Amino acid sequence: MKKGIGITIERQTGRQFPADTRGALPPDPARARSLYIHVPFCFHKCHYCDFYSFVDSRDQQDAYADALCDELRVLAQHAERERAGLETVFVGGGTPTLLRADLWRKVLETLAAEFDLGDPSLEFTVECNPETASAELFDVLVSGGVNRISIGAQSFDERHLKTLERWHDPASVEQALRLAEGAGIARRSIDLIFAIPGQTPDDWEADLRRAIAFGQLIDHISCYALTYEPGTAMTARRDRGEFAPGDEDAEADMYLATVAALNAAGFQRYEVSNFARPGAECRHNLAYWRQDQWLAAGPSASAHIAGARWKNVPRLGDWMAGVRKSGGYPPLVDYEGPEPGRALAERIMTGLRVREGLELESLRRGAERIGSLGSLDDAICAQRQRGMITERDGRIALEDKAYLFADGVAGELMRSL
Repeated sequence: MKKGIGITIERQTGRQFPADTRGALPPDPARARSLYIHVPFCFHKCHYCDFYSFVDSRDQQDAYADALCDELRVLAQHAERERAGLETVFVGGGTPTLLRADLWRKVLETLAAEFDLGDPSLEFTVECNPETASAELFDVLVSGGVNRISIGAQSFDERHLKTLERWHDPASVEQALRLAEGAGIARRSIDLIFAIPGQTPDDWEADLRRAIAFGQLIDHISCYALTYEPGTAMTARRDRGEFAPGDEDAEADMYLATVAALNAAGFQRYEVSNFARPGAECRHNLAYWRQDQWLAAGPSASAHIAGARWKNVPRLGDWMAGVRKSGGYPPLVDYEGPEPGRALAERIMTGLRVREGLELESLRRGAERIGSLGSLDDAICAQRQRGMITERDGRIALEDKAYLFADGVAGELMRSL
């Protein structure tokens, strides 16, 4: 079993554990309106990254694209078709833009043939390393319906890029944005990282100024504090004493400076680490934070359908072999069946991170079903008295000062369950 914060999550084992998505996807018409696709290829594994990715030294892109298209064909049976089809598609990695243009064309043609992409408000995002951007690739993406690009800038300071083992030229970020604009990709976002070892508040504010100076080239900025994930090279280097992590007080000051600078530039914080011009919020990520349903394709991709969660096996060879063996259904790991207590805790954990917060009566009904209404009400009351959460329009949400402590506030409410 897996211990969550204040709840116990039972992992399905033995004969109950679905061997692949054929057993995990429900037979009823629970239809997803979001799709995540994982492309695992990179030309270099960044030291801080814990997503499944690797440097492809055996040229496995063709085999990967064939398997991905097979998987997409079976997943399409579980996507929404009656209400204008998918609302969001997000392709992450890895480095999705490292996939060859001809293979992108094959994947996009499969998506168009198998899924309903007719929703006029469809948001179709592809993550991009700035040095893999090209006019040819962006033209292919646009022809397949891609209308949003997310570029991993991380920093504009070569010293800090070196610390992160990112090797792109900072100038390539603007070049990639202009290529995307010229190709007709209307929505453009960048990612930045702060609290990098050796980074000063002045360094970070310089990065923010560079980002803001892009003006209308971008409508969304994600700003993440560097985290030391288990099993990454960055964490191993820290543990060996090769560098000292950033000071927590300085990290908090950087975050507050981020909010002030981006708000002044017209970017509203709609989630702890995400800022957008009005109407430019990433709808795919909102689907995650709202605990909506989404399908997932590719090795290590995670899905959430009808209250169940699972992850495709995070090894390319095993994933491809499983897809071939089962006619398109990939092998799974970490399957968790529907469980009301876990679902409620996850809704609290993700929903409190978003500016819109959580619908209070829905939350209370969920707590009542598992016998935890009184303790949840007490926990909410305690957080109100501490000035951490507020209630408005029937929803509870974080107060501005509480964003620095979002995980702690959510943890207190989750423990009440």
